Amino acid sequence: MMRGARIARRGLSRLAAAVETATVPRMPAFDHVPLPYDGPSAAEIARKRAEFLSPSLFHFYSNPLNIVEGKMQYLYDEHGRRYLDAFAGIATVGCGHCHPDVVDAITVQARRLQHSTVLYLNHAIGDFAEALAAKMPGDLKVVFFTNSGTEANELAIMMARLYTGSHDIISLRNSYHGNAAGTMGATAQKNWKFSVVQSGVHHAVNPDPYRGAFGSDADKYVRDVHEVIEFGTTGQVAGFISEAIQGVGGIVEMTPGYLPLAYERVRKAGGLCIADEVQVGFARVGSHFWGFETHGVVPDIVTMAKGIGNGIPLGAVVTTPEIAQVLTRRCYFNTFGGNPLCTAAGLAVLRVLEKEGLQENAHAVGSYLKDRLRALQDKHEIIGDVRGTGFMLGVELVTDRQHKTPAKDEICHAMEHMKEMGVLVGKGGFYGNVFRITPPLCFTKEDADFFVDVMDTALSKL
Repeated sequence: MMRGARIARRGLSRLAAAVETATVPRMPAFDHVPLPYDGPSAAEIARKRAEFLSPSLFHFYSNPLNIVEGKMQYLYDEHGRRYLDAFAGIATVGCGHCHPDVVDAITVQARRLQHSTVLYLNHAIGDFAEALAAKMPGDLKVVFFTNSGTEANELAIMMARLYTGSHDIISLRNSYHGNAAGTMGATAQKNWKFSVVQSGVHHAVNPDPYRGAFGSDADKYVRDVHEVIEFGTTGQVAGFISEAIQGVGGIVEMTPGYLPLAYERVRKAGGLCIADEVQVGFARVGSHFWGFETHGVVPDIVTMAKGIGNGIPLGAVVTTPEIAQVLTRRCYFNTFGGNPLCTAAGLAVLRVLEKEGLQENAHAVGSYLKDRLRALQDKHEIIGDVRGTGFMLGVELVTDRQHKTPAKDEICHAMEHMKEMGVLVGKGGFYGNVFRITPPLCFTKEDADFFVDVMDTALSKL
């Protein structure tokens, strides 16, 4: 009798496992065989990381992945398992992992000249600067190259202060602009701020349509900018820095109509307007090449990094010839900024984006993906908001839609389930409860379907 019951239970368990396996979405086919991996295991790498690297480093997942290879929108672990990458190295790999055109450009340049210094002439930096300037509106055509987005934003803030003769900078609450002295001041989340001197920065109320104090009322948010200037400064400011869509902050879009009004008010106070395009730039928003273009504004200074080099350490500041003159008052120099290897990669990125129509793909597939995510919101009560544009999308999880209680634990469980089904996605937001969906721009409609089906399955398991 007992033996029969055990056999019956085993049969039911196998049936349940078979049903679960049958309902796991199938990853799209992809014609690539990863190279054999004979390097150290994930456990050995984790041991070295714990012993020799900064204790501030953290990782996703209870068992961190050892990623050893990438090809276009896919990543491979040490066992050769393929994963759909919906995070792109934090909105960095725009063209796709190891895109052959970018790899070839880097390889050819590395064989010829890896580094010299801008004290000598070399065509690579000039060619890329010219191509980058051609992507900018108005008189934005002078380029300063850096190594990262933090460096770019530091330089932009310093230039605004020098040009205006004022010190006060306005940024938005919930923003992230970097982790050095000036940019940490502009960053407005306690999670990313250390107790060091951060002077001369005022944080205006964030024009967040979902969680913001004034909903979607642009005038009220701009009134706060006005009051920050009137009551927190001399009445004159150096500048205003903002992302078109807050990335680290949880893919937060601005209330429509806010940015033109904010720019107008800041310029009346003598300030420059800085567009932080580190995450949203380089065709990621789909409808436009730059995020600020979606708001119908032209900044005075634009900063960029991440997608600029498809993973190469590269950043840039672009401004007008008049503003650029401020750095001639003293010696400004950056040893690695604009070295031939990085700028060759940057130029290759621009060419790939154009040749393969990746901006158009981000718009078409990103819109399709957002529609599917909104349909998922109707099915799952835990999805409080779906937002963003192109391949800069966010899905916020809440345990209560009315009170918008952040589902901080639930998103971690969902990410684990998604990883087991072959999908890697980011998370962010002040409460850490927002899926950050920023895939390579070569992400296909089939990838989008697979991604949503996996997320659907994962949320159903919560």
